Amino acid sequence: MDSLSNPYTPNAGAEPQAVVGRDDQLKQFVMLLARLARRCTEQSMIITGLRGVGKTVLLHQFRGKALAQDWAVVEMEVQKHDEAAFRRVISARLRTALHELSPKAQWTDAFKHAVSVLKSFTLSVDPEGQWTAGLDVEPAEGFADHGDLSMDLTDLLVAVGAAAQDKGRGVVLLVDEVQFLESYQFEALIAALHKTIQRKLPITMVGAGLPQVAELAGDAKSYAERLFKFPEIGYLDEDDARLAFSEPAADEEVTFEAAALDLALEITGCYPYFIQELGYAIWESASTSPVTADDVREAWPLYEGKLDSSFFRVRLDRATALQQAYLRAMAELGPDAQRVADVAGVMGRTSQNIAPTRKALIDTGLLYAPKHGYAAFTVPHFDQFMRRTIPELKVPAPRR
Repeated sequence: MDSLSNPYTPNAGAEPQAVVGRDDQLKQFVMLLARLARRCTEQSMIITGLRGVGKTVLLHQFRGKALAQDWAVVEMEVQKHDEAAFRRVISARLRTALHELSPKAQWTDAFKHAVSVLKSFTLSVDPEGQWTAGLDVEPAEGFADHGDLSMDLTDLLVAVGAAAQDKGRGVVLLVDEVQFLESYQFEALIAALHKTIQRKLPITMVGAGLPQVAELAGDAKSYAERLFKFPEIGYLDEDDARLAFSEPAADEEVTFEAAALDLALEITGCYPYFIQELGYAIWESASTSPVTADDVREAWPLYEGKLDSSFFRVRLDRATALQQAYLRAMAELGPDAQRVADVAGVMGRTSQNIAPTRKALIDTGLLYAPKHGYAAFTVPHFDQFMRRTIPELKVPAPRR
C-alpha cells in the first residue's frame, strides 16, 4: 500500500474521494438555483456544523453545481475585518463576477449601471478609484453612496442581480465562516438579500458556519429565519461512514474486513474529518489487502498522535493560560455542553469571573453556545485531548 496512492485527504477543506451523506443539501441547492432562474422565490441556506464535518467541502460541491448551471460564483471566507476591508473584499469578488457574466465589449445598460454602482460602493474606502481602475465608468450618483453599509450593499446586490438577469444567468455568493461576520455586516447581507428576493432577481447567498450562526442571523434580522434554511450537518450514519472508508480504498483495489470497519467506526465516532485521518494512518501502516482489525489497532496511535499534534494542538495554542484552564475544566465534566456555573465550580471561580473567558473562547471559535448559559467544544473528542495534554487542572491565580 504505497503512500503515493493514499486516497484519504485529512486536510482543511480538502474534498474526500467519497463525498457521502450530503445528498439532501445538494438537492436543496440545485432546487434553489432552478427556482431563482425561473423567477420564483426560494429560501437560501446556511449550513451549520462543528469543525471537520465537511461544510467547506459542501460549499465546493455547491460551486461545481452552480458552474454547471452557468452561474457566476463568488467565494468568500470571512475574516474579522472592519467595514473598509469588508467593502474591498466583496467589491473585488463582485467585480470578477461581472466580468465572468459578460465581456466588457458586450455590457448592456444594466451591466454599465451595475459597474457604476460598484464604483460608488468602493469610493468610501478608495476615493481615488484605484480599486475599480480599468472599469472606465463614473460612480452612480444616488446609489451605494449613502455611507450606510446595509443600504449600499442592497443597492449593489440589486444592480448585480439585475445585470445577471439581463444575461439570463445568475450569481451565487458562497460565504464560509459566517460566524466571523460582524453583526452589522451580517445585518447588511441579510437586508440586501431580502431586497433581491422581493425583486425576484437571480442572486443569492449560501453560507456555512458554526452552530451558533442561526442565532446570530436571528439577532441580526428578525426575518432571517424566513430567508434561510439552516440545515445542520454532523456525524455520518454508519452506512455512510463505512462507504467513506471503503470506497476510496476500493478505487485502489484495497478492501476492509468487516471487523476492521467496525473498529474504525468505533474509534472515529463516524466523524468525517476523523475518518480521513484514520484512513490515512491505516494506509500508511497496513501492508496488504484486506485491511484487518489488527491493522486498524496498529494505526490508532499514529492517528491519535497526528490529531494531537495538529488538529487539536493548533486550537489549544491560540488560548491563554486561563482559557486553557477553562477548556480543561470543561473536559473534566465530559464531552457534552456544560453549564457555565458548573465550569466555574470546577475552576473555583464564579460565573461572573469567567464570563469574559467563555466569551473570548466563543469569539475565537473554540467553543460555541448551543443554548443560553451553556458552552460546548466546536470539535468532538476535544475533551479527551485536553485530558491527555493537561492531565491535571491548574487554574491561574486571580489577578487584582
